[in-house]
Order: sequence, then C-alpha cells, then structure tokens
Amino acid sequence: MPTPTSTPTWSPPMPKAPGFEHLVVETPGLRTHVAAIGAGEPVLLLHGFPEHWWQWHAIAPVIAARGYRVLCPDLRGAGWTEADDPRIDRETRLRDLLALYDALDVEHAHLVSHDMSVLTAMQLTYDHPERVRTAVQLSVWPGFFDFSPKLLPAFYHLPPLVWHRPGASLRWTFSARYAACPMSEAVIDTHLAPMRRPDIDAAVRPLLRRMVLPEAARMMRGVYQRRRLTAPTLVVFGRRDHPTTEELMGRICRDPERYADRVEFAYVDDAAHFITDDAPDAVAGLSLDWFERAA
Repeated sequence: MPTPTSTPTWSPPMPKAPGFEHLVVETPGLRTHVAAIGAGEPVLLLHGFPEHWWQWHAIAPVIAARGYRVLCPDLRGAGWTEADDPRIDRETRLRDLLALYDALDVEHAHLVSHDMSVLTAMQLTYDHPERVRTAVQLSVWPGFFDFSPKLLPAFYHLPPLVWHRPGASLRWTFSARYAACPMSEAVIDTHLAPMRRPDIDAAVRPLLRRMVLPEAARMMRGVYQRRRLTAPTLVVFGRRDHPTTEELMGRICRDPERYADRVEFAYVDDAAHFITDDAPDAVAGLSLDWFERAA
C-alpha cells in the first residue's frame, strides 16, 4: 500500500510543487514514487525522458481542480523510484504500471503520456484496453503510422543516448531543437536532478537499447497496423516539433479509422517536443476536453 513520505527523506531533495502529496508504492522489486493531487476519478500522467513527475507540476493541479485524482509516478529508471533489479526489457515498464494500478486499486484511468512513456501507454491501451478510459499521447506518432524517410531527423537524438556514458550531461536534450520556449537553468537543473543518482544515470542506455529501440522497430514493422486501437486516443504535437508537421502527420496517418475506433489529432502553436514545458495550459485544456468528450 502507498505510504506518505515527507520531503526531507528524498535524495536528491524533492522539488517544490504546492498541493502534491508524495507516496511510495511498493510492488515486487520496485518502490515507486508517486506525486498525487486532487480527488475523484483517476488520471495517470506518465513523464517523458529525461524528466520525472515534476514535468506535470503546472498541469496536474489544473486537471485536479476539475474533480480528478491525478497520479504522477516516476517510472522505473527515472526520478525517485527505486528498483532492486536494474535490468529492463521492452515491457518492463508495462508490468510496473499494471502492478501500480493494482496497488492503488485503480480499475481504469485516463492516461496522459509524453515522449518515451508513450510506448508504455500504447502497450497498455492495446494489451489492456479495459484499464484505459481515454488516452492522450504527446509528441509521439501513433503506433499505426506509416514510416517515411522525412521522419529521420526525429531520430537525431538517439545515437548519443544509446551510447550514453555515465556522468555525461543531458542538458543538450533541452536545447532549442526540442523546446520552443527556452528553459531556465533552474528548470533544467530540476528536470535533471535525479541523474545525480548512479542507478538513474545507468538506466539511460538500457531504456534506449532494450525498451525504446525494440518497440520502435515493432512500430516501423507495422505490428500495430495489424491490431485495433479501441481506447479513445488523442494525439497531440507542438507545431514546432520538427519534422512532425501537420501535413506529414496527415500522410503517415492516413485513414486512421482503419486502425482505431476513435482517434483525433491536435496541434499546439509555439510548442515543440517538450510540449508540457512549452504549453502546459494547452496540454491541460486539451486533456480535460478529451476526458469529457471521449469517455
């Protein structure tokens, strides 16, 4: 069962965010940190890379204010979550997420995911659709997309992450290439603070090599084109998240009704890959609208 934990026990120190309570949820081999706020129907917000729960600090309170219980877990290999076994495979985070659902007595929830966590959210929506009320995926193409060579610039960041050296800085991931609005040094420091933990730093290469690359290969082989997406899904991109333009998305995701019961696409001005930092109000508004329209 989850237990409240006071901020001074966390190392490195937990960033401040008014209104959140911090829980540790113990499941076999894993102690998951969850930042929670609000009361009501559950919403899970799954962070991207190299961020953690604090990615949602400006978004979760807006959603909670509309009558939801918002749960922001640190996924395995990120934030303040601790794992007994450092190994990871393509579905490790999926198994972790299902165990977290059960430990928190969550039958089903609205699911919002960004970047790397979209892969885990997508696995959940396809394999366990009964656990997902609605899904919002940010900055990642839907699983049924058709590969185009024009997408290749989107993989620019992968080689340095696949070959990440322990101790090497990840500040470059927050450059203007990925963020439309420059982040302050303090914000970047907050996102990267858990990287000071050797176990979190050491998880970078396994996450890329054993989870992201195998799942990306499945997507490009058309595995998800042969399956049906039944959970109502909203796919959101920033208009400055190059090369994923609205025109290109229209080409690589033609006739989405062939693959999904209900899927829609939305685009946010003045936002790039780190859309939750660039446009938190837009992300919160689109998510709330989708919960209420599609559930």
